[in-house]
Amino acid sequence: MSESLGRIDKPTADAFKDKRKLMTVFLVFEHSSAPEEYREKCARYWQQVGEHLGHLEARLGLVRHVYHESVDEAGAKGLESLASLYPSSHALAKPRVEAGAALEALEDSDLAKELNDWERFMMLGFSSSKVASLARDMYSTALRSRNQHATGVIDSTLAGDEVGLLFMREGSSLQFPADVEVFSVVPPALDEIHRWIREASQQTAEARQDGVDADSSEAAGVDSGEEAQ
Repeated sequence: MSESLGRIDKPTADAFKDKRKLMTVFLVFEHSSAPEEYREKCARYWQQVGEHLGHLEARLGLVRHVYHESVDEAGAKGLESLASLYPSSHALAKPRVEAGAALEALEDSDLAKELNDWERFMMLGFSSSKVASLARDMYSTALRSRNQHATGVIDSTLAGDEVGLLFMREGSSLQFPADVEVFSVVPPALDEIHRWIREASQQTAEARQDGVDADSSEAAGVDSGEEAQ
């Protein structure tokens, strides 16, 4: 069963006693070159995530295991890689690890590399439908293997009555064990980010269309001039 914090009544500890519990947080990606407005929304998102996680821990118990997409090393080495790759989620994971939670190696390095390679191939596009179909099948197979491994890590490390914290990309196809209670942390700022991305994409598309229309008008003017001569 999946719960969405902020959209439902707050759970009580007794309701989930002796059950495995997993809090999930969606990763949002920011870059120093991104517009300031977008970076502000991301900062607000992570602040709200931190607040909501604190509320949940007060009711469910402290996080005992931290899982993070792209992390294939446990403990200090995994935390070190997080610091450079995902500073925002690292800021939430680090104090929990320092308080006794275990940072688990969610990924298998070879499976993750294979999946990343197929993702790059898919982004390139193909002129052959046969090759495109083959690439999609290989990508799906790699994704399924990767997801099975990640689920196995969670299932084998998260014990009864323990609380886990998973950072994953939005739209992830991970399937969790049936006996794990899942709490999706979805603060209001995530909707703001989605809205900003939609509006920015629309503005970009409109600007491109205006450019195409201008080029077409210019070309039509040149053609008319040539015909007049």
